[in-house]
Amino acid sequence: MELLVDIQKKLLGFELDVSFEADKNILGLLGASGSGKSMTLRCIAGIDTPDQGRIVLNGRTLFDSKKGINLPCRKRKLSYLFQNYALFPNMTVEENIGFGIGDKNRKDRLAIISEKVKLIQLEGLEKRYPNQLSGGQQQRVALARALAVEPEALLLDEPFSALDDYLRGQMVKHLTENLSDYQGVTLFVTHNMDEVYRICHKLVVLSTGKIEAKGRKEDVFKSPPTLIAAQLTGCKNLSQAKYISPFELEALEWGVRLKTGCKISNQIKNVGVHAHLLEVARDEKEDNVFKCWPKSTSETPSRTIVYLLTKSDKQEQDHYTLQWEITKQTWLKLKNKPQPWYLKINLNDLIIF
Repeated sequence: MELLVDIQKKLLGFELDVSFEADKNILGLLGASGSGKSMTLRCIAGIDTPDQGRIVLNGRTLFDSKKGINLPCRKRKLSYLFQNYALFPNMTVEENIGFGIGDKNRKDRLAIISEKVKLIQLEGLEKRYPNQLSGGQQQRVALARALAVEPEALLLDEPFSALDDYLRGQMVKHLTENLSDYQGVTLFVTHNMDEVYRICHKLVVLSTGKIEAKGRKEDVFKSPPTLIAAQLTGCKNLSQAKYISPFELEALEWGVRLKTGCKISNQIKNVGVHAHLLEVARDEKEDNVFKCWPKSTSETPSRTIVYLLTKSDKQEQDHYTLQWEITKQTWLKLKNKPQPWYLKINLNDLIIF
């Protein structure tokens, strides 16, 4: 199973220009609202038409501007799961699931419907209508309907955006389980970093219609190639950088000199480090150890974010220098320790731009 996408389309304020490949490993499209994620899906589905380029699914050309090919939606052999699920309100669960199955005898249709109801764990609710279901149940019905037609590609457009945090966590688990045996191509659109990391194997990062990064999710999150990609994958600590030597730089906004784990160019522009990768230094003489003072904190149910200063004169600084994300247990142990604190950034944790 393989999907090839190489398309361009002028949109309001920018041009969509994307080129990527997807296989049976789930591919995530990550980006802020308005970055072109959903439009990319719509072009693949045939709902919208690119200005130029080509789309090929398992060797079948769905769109080719040069050859004048543009297959209608119904002939593309794919399913599209919308944000609002688009269930038919006048149809029951089983009727919604069976809607697109096509020309099959009654026995085969019922067998497919029964299989999908069991897959989504809604046995006993087959006769209910969408307004009698929870948001999570509606989402599962929409997924079952999408899979019932045995598509070669499954397009998921922010399917959890309408769900609360608790239900979203459950649905991520359900989706991962339900797609474990699906052999087609899956594209998953989201602006949620946690979702894309939990669900997807590979990643394309979009910003104003352009691809900022693509590859294995682990590689993109650890070493984003651009400043925008770093921001979209959750890097909270970014600074302009000054070249010192092939293995040393100065993070100008942090006021810290840092050794690097790889050779750097004198064209270096920026440096970054993820907030959870800062460490308490064991030895003040180690590489990349710096003094800092806590300015303020904010909390989530399980984590504490400490906003740090790297200069002792706090009166002159009206904003923090670095963010440090730690467990609440670590914060309780550390907060009454004498200041300044000595923290460390490992050489290989630096993101170089």
